Amino acid sequence: EEALRTAACLEEHYPHSIANAVVRKAKEEGISHEEMHTKPEYVVAHGIASRISSTNEKAVIGSWHFIFDHEKCVCTEEEKTVLESLPDEYSYLYMAIGGKLAAAIGISDPLREEAPAVVDALHALGFKKVCMMTGDNQRTAEAVAKKLRLDEFHAEVLPEDKAEFVQSEHAAGRRVVMIGDGINDTPALSEADAGVAVKGGAAITREVADITITSGGLWQLVYLRKLSMAMMKRIRGHYRFIMGFNGGLIALGVMGILPPATSSLLHNGSTVAIGIHSMTDLKTDPDDDEPGR
Repeated sequence: EEALRTAACLEEHYPHSIANAVVRKAKEEGISHEEMHTKPEYVVAHGIASRISSTNEKAVIGSWHFIFDHEKCVCTEEEKTVLESLPDEYSYLYMAIGGKLAAAIGISDPLREEAPAVVDALHALGFKKVCMMTGDNQRTAEAVAKKLRLDEFHAEVLPEDKAEFVQSEHAAGRRVVMIGDGINDTPALSEADAGVAVKGGAAITREVADITITSGGLWQLVYLRKLSMAMMKRIRGHYRFIMGFNGGLIALGVMGILPPATSSLLHNGSTVAIGIHSMTDLKTDPDDDEPGR
């Protein structure tokens, strides 16, 4: 109870889904968490550091890397055994006070039911590689990657690692679509050819991204892909028609078959027709992409 109280007290200042989960759990348990620390310090992509007011001990909460590698906190051999036996399906926050491990908090982050089918659909629509970049530990990331049938995954990555990955894909001649919702995703979103932010994510991700998905369903990604393919198909079709039609008018004019007035009328008429067709819907119902709807 005390561990959850302290964790919620620290995390209530941080606008992140994991932090919100901790605060929400404390509220569900009826645990009040008045301020018991000094001003919190946000360590990007790692966690939060502060000091407990009553004892002046340093309190840190965040990833394994932050707690044990960055902050050099320690735990007993018995605690190590317990940590190693924790279930893989959870994401974990670690909290240390005074340089010693105080708690490991398991965060249930279940996969969306439609996620595996969406990944398969993206593959079918031409995506050569669907990759997950996450700050979670290797075991948790591997378990999720297997369920999603991903081509590749990288665990325990920092914001700069995500951006460097996008740059490496560009260097290999690939185009990259990056989907993210957190502050840590913003460098990669800005580097990607198309950055996609999701509803409910951090405000800065919506500012940086090229596209924001306003609904919560992952099928919107499939709809966006189909919409973009239909758009390019229309653009190429219009281009071929305009070049062919105008080329024919020029040829007929040069041969003296069509007078200039007729050529001009046909040219302008085709321009109006193409303009009207360009304003028609490419695809009217995004729900058609979602099975059962």
